[in-house]
Amino acid sequence: MEQRKNKVAERRLDVLKALKSFGANIYKQLDEGNFPTVTMPSRSTENINYDPVTRQYILGEKAVGRSTRNIRHIKPFTQLAFVALFSNELTTQRKTSTLRDVYYSSQAYEMTFQDQQESNNLITDLETLTGFAREDFSIFPEERSAIFGDLDIGYTVPGYEGKSVNLTSHPDGVLIGPAVTSSEFQRTSAKIVIAIEKGALFTRFIEERVHSKHNALLISCGGQAPRQTRSFIRRLHDELGLPVFILTDGDPWGMHIAQVIISGSANAAHLRELNTPDAIWSGVWASDIVDYK
Repeated sequence: MEQRKNKVAERRLDVLKALKSFGANIYKQLDEGNFPTVTMPSRSTENINYDPVTRQYILGEKAVGRSTRNIRHIKPFTQLAFVALFSNELTTQRKTSTLRDVYYSSQAYEMTFQDQQESNNLITDLETLTGFAREDFSIFPEERSAIFGDLDIGYTVPGYEGKSVNLTSHPDGVLIGPAVTSSEFQRTSAKIVIAIEKGALFTRFIEERVHSKHNALLISCGGQAPRQTRSFIRRLHDELGLPVFILTDGDPWGMHIAQVIISGSANAAHLRELNTPDAIWSGVWASDIVDYK
C-alpha cells in the first residue's frame, strides 16, 4: 500500500513540476522582452506512426509552434495557460474534475471557449506539451467502465487511505474511476482478465458467475473503453501478470475497440502505456457466426 501511495505522490510532483516549468517559461520570455512561444509535437495524422518497440501508435518528430506574436495564436495560447492553471489547482489540492466541468468552470474565470470540443482540444494540447495524461491532472471523462471479480484493492485517495474493498462487493460491478485506478492491488485469485464491449454481456457474465468459473476479472468497457480503463487493464496485465482477452461485437467497430486496447489510438499517440500489446481479441469473429450458428 505504501509503495503505491509513494508512486502516486511522485507522479503528482512530476506533474506539478511540468506545469510549473510551462508557466516559468512564459514568465522568462516576458522578462526577456520576447513574445511567449510554445512548441509541442504535431498531432497531425502524417506524424503518427506505429512503433514496433513499444507496440503502439506514437508521434513522430514533427513539431508545431504557437506564438503570441501571431494575433491568431493569442487566444488559444491564453486558453492553454488557463487549462494549465486549472490543472495545477486540481493537482495541488488533490481534487478531481471532468472534461465537461472544465468547460463550464472556465466561465467563472472569464475564460471563454467556443464549445466543449475546443476546451477538450486545449487539454489535449497540454498533454502533448507536458507528456502527462489529463488523468494525471485529475481531469476525467464522464464515461465510466466497471469491473467485477475477486480482487482486493487498497485506496490511496484522500480520506480513504488504508481502506480496502473486494471488487465482488457490488452485484453491478465497481465503477472504474479515479479511486480505483489509483488503488493498490493487494490480493487476487484471478487468472485472466476479460474486457467486454457491452454492458449487457458484462451483467450476464456476472449472473452466470463467469468470474468464479474461470477465475476472471470482468471489465465492462461500455463501448470504446475510456483511457483510464485502458490504463487500468495495462496495470492488471503488467503488475499482476494476468493475460487479457477482449470480447466485442463481430463488426468493424468491435474490431476497432479491440485494436485500440491492443495498439492504442491515434488520438492518444502522444501518451504511453494506455495499451496492452499482448491482449488477445477473442471474438466475436465473423467466422464464429458461421461456426456456432
